[in-house]
Amino acid sequence: CPSPHRAPLLTCSRLSPALGGPWLGRTPPRCPLPPESKSFAMGMFQGRMNTEQVFPYPSVLTEDQVQFLKELVGPVSRFFQEVNDPAANDSLEQVEDRTMQGLKELGAFGLQIPPELGGLGLSNTQYARLVEIVGLHDLGVGIMLGAHQSIGFKGLLLYGTPQQKEKYLPRLATGETIAAFCLTEAASGSDAASIRTTAQPSPCGSYYTLDGGKIWISNGGLADLFTVFAKTPVKTEATGEVKEKMTAFIVERGFGGVTHGPPEKKMGIKASNTAEVHFEGVRVPAENMLGSLGSGFKVAMNILNNGRFGMAAGLAGTMRGVIGKAVEHAANRTQFGDKIHNFGAIQEKLARMAMLQYVTESMAYMISANMDQGATDFQTEAAISKIFGSEAAWTVTDECIQIMGGMGFMQVSGDGPPAPPTSQCQGPPPP
Repeated sequence: CPSPHRAPLLTCSRLSPALGGPWLGRTPPRCPLPPESKSFAMGMFQGRMNTEQVFPYPSVLTEDQVQFLKELVGPVSRFFQEVNDPAANDSLEQVEDRTMQGLKELGAFGLQIPPELGGLGLSNTQYARLVEIVGLHDLGVGIMLGAHQSIGFKGLLLYGTPQQKEKYLPRLATGETIAAFCLTEAASGSDAASIRTTAQPSPCGSYYTLDGGKIWISNGGLADLFTVFAKTPVKTEATGEVKEKMTAFIVERGFGGVTHGPPEKKMGIKASNTAEVHFEGVRVPAENMLGSLGSGFKVAMNILNNGRFGMAAGLAGTMRGVIGKAVEHAANRTQFGDKIHNFGAIQEKLARMAMLQYVTESMAYMISANMDQGATDFQTEAAISKIFGSEAAWTVTDECIQIMGGMGFMQVSGDGPPAPPTSQCQGPPPP
């Protein structure tokens, strides 16, 4: 059948009269094409302009949602200003206990878990706003929280059965249980389908035996609940052939056989725990399968697609904080008898920094709003927002260092307050 990217007038080549197929001498039928994507970005790739997701700029929050968000923004902002110490977290290479306890009291571990299961039940747009605040103050904390809920237990929200949700989400909402997402392996990075971790079904069918190892797992040393992807034997109904396909599982550390390595020594986002996680003969109950047998690749991609907008939101906050530091320095630093903010080169740097932050923030809230409106075709925009936001944050941070000169390279600036979180921006952010 023709590719959906080709013109709909093309017919099935396998039925073409030129090939002597069953339609010899007759007009072959046209293969039905999938409905056109409403994605703005996908439309551009296909030579179409689909504007309904971007014009007018989507606004989805109700008055009640706006009011609830306002009630959250103040306490969360004050917490990060008065309680959390990003310099201490970075130095300790872990989030301080008082910060972890405070986040639990704020309900920060269950922002999108339904209220009936102990969470705050926030929409994607409300969630993005709080993620932006966290990103403004401490990316290490942001990665820890994001790994927990943007991808760690996101599979439960998307694919969990009512029984699975009732069993696990209340503990995840309070922060009593931390979650992690286990996909990447030593020989399987971008090629996620090439994982080697296996889950073999028991003869009785009541459990799977999980064996393998995962690397670079955010929260790997903290988590007690893991969304794990493994190869399982799947019988093809049409042919009876057995093939290895990826399947997702909910795995508790308490099942036994789950261990983790020491925290990785990273160039940046040091407060975020990153570690290898190993599974040796772990018996996973069959009812802990997430989604259907053999659908793990789809589950993994949908989890990642649903979580990527949070990276753009968090980095928009980071850029906002970095720009603030750069502006403060430029407004107070005198060289050549004038404040340096009056120099054209500095003004151009600040203007470009503001532009990159504005674009990243706009993309994050456009995607979250479309998701809240029920859009299902947003994966291209989500991927664009993540890579653009990551690269923009690098650029903005580097420009801040240039504006602040030697002061920008110091961990603590000479006039007291911490320098911009440049060390937190060093190293690529996790998915």
